[in-house]
Amino acid sequence: MASSSIIITLAGALVVLHSQSTNPSLCQSASHDDPRGVSLDGKGSTEYVVKGSHKEIPQELINELRSIVRENISLDYEDRYFHGKPQNSFHKAVNVPDVIVFPRSEEEVSKIVKTCDKYKVPIVPYGGATSIEGHTLSPHGGVCIDMTSMKSVKALHVKDMDVVVEPGIGWIELNEYLEPYGLFFPLDPGPGATIGGMCATRCSGSLAPFLRNILGVGFNNLLLACRYGTMRDNVISLKVVLANGDIVKTASRARKSAAGYDLTRLMIGSEGTLGVITEVTLRLQKTPQHNVVAMCNFPTVKDAADVAIATMLSGIQVSRVELLDEVQVRAVNIANGKNLPEHPTLMFEFIGTEAYAREQTLIVQKIASEYNGTNFVFAEDPEAKKELWKIRKEALWACFAMEPNFEAMITDVCVPLSHLAELISKSKQVLDASPLVCTVIAHAGDGNFHTVILFDPNKEDQRQEAERLNKFMVDTALSMEGTCTGEHGVGTGKMKYLEKELGIENLQTMKKIKTALDPNNVMNPGKLIPPHVCF
Repeated sequence: MASSSIIITLAGALVVLHSQSTNPSLCQSASHDDPRGVSLDGKGSTEYVVKGSHKEIPQELINELRSIVRENISLDYEDRYFHGKPQNSFHKAVNVPDVIVFPRSEEEVSKIVKTCDKYKVPIVPYGGATSIEGHTLSPHGGVCIDMTSMKSVKALHVKDMDVVVEPGIGWIELNEYLEPYGLFFPLDPGPGATIGGMCATRCSGSLAPFLRNILGVGFNNLLLACRYGTMRDNVISLKVVLANGDIVKTASRARKSAAGYDLTRLMIGSEGTLGVITEVTLRLQKTPQHNVVAMCNFPTVKDAADVAIATMLSGIQVSRVELLDEVQVRAVNIANGKNLPEHPTLMFEFIGTEAYAREQTLIVQKIASEYNGTNFVFAEDPEAKKELWKIRKEALWACFAMEPNFEAMITDVCVPLSHLAELISKSKQVLDASPLVCTVIAHAGDGNFHTVILFDPNKEDQRQEAERLNKFMVDTALSMEGTCTGEHGVGTGKMKYLEKELGIENLQTMKKIKTALDPNNVMNPGKLIPPHVCF
């Protein structure tokens, strides 16, 4: 029996990992069975129901959990079913959590995790449940840790422009709290998302409701990553409970530090597989003085994408650039009784001083005219801006007006900016030839675009067609040195693409880290790292 020892350093300590090629806990079999006898969807799988087996939870564990959280526990099936089905995801699992706990403090989280690790019972952290790739599924049952009761602002440092919060607070509530101080947090991936979940999935986002109050803009999901970056750029430090119950602070509150491994970035995007986030220190931004919203139509999506690229290369500090294809505009017309030109459309926002924002608008208008842009309009009046951004605000829900009883498979590819026009053009050819209704919504300022693919969940051929389209876009993006997920994360839905994108050596390194920090594999098992990966 071949075996080896691997020594790695984590947080200043030497950890020795003994691996055996036949040990199923480190190298799962060809059928992708994990130590609990769970069959998982692996490399190349097109299944969306995550398989799993279920072991009865020991009564001793439930008793210990009750002693920790007292009455803040639920065994009710409706509660368990609700927590086992993400709100915005078509992904499903064969099981739901056995018990839901609602901790009120970091100490309680530590005790819960330590107890679950002792009994080797799976843990699934739970926040706003707005993720769409099956992150909060409980395929093995186990304990769901609902963090939404931990939602306080622990400290605000106005002069330092940072804030310390618990993970259960939503970005909407946080920005409402910050508004009187002339500060805001610039990322908002979607209504209901919590700061802890945003860290776990390494999301991007916007600042819609905040700007609605401050500047009179009415929109919700418009990405600002091209100006403010993603979650990894806006988190200063974390506190995380590891699988053994230890509480780790990843960094100080300094704006920059070269002290040791960057554990903050290790945890951001780990999707609950390495620990449970209990505290977040965030960078904040000053409230913009002024903004201008603009919109322009184009004959093709390539023309629109080329303008987005040209705008970014011009050096203009545009806040956001959003692209909607003609199908998406048609959906908006159907849903809202509008009569917008059904052509590929770009939407811009410029912020800064009043003079600077206007100057940027005029420069972009000139660029758009060089790429066949027409109907260029811009607005500074709050009500006019609200009407313009309402088009994008309601884009996703407008799609369901076209097919009310369908589900949506939402793609999330991202490529280097210079490849965006080619990727969208190739994708549009395939999407337009499909019998399914498909719309394109692109965060054109950073190379990220989504396709909303509507399909009847009761027709397997439609689901397979949606999967085929998704795979085509992922494969095309990867051929352009892009990624399968720009902001939604991996969960269960994107695992099958990771080896092609990252390489087996990368995945083996991730699994070594996972095994070192979570030797019993209790932290959100079956997510992020494909089951066929071994070392």
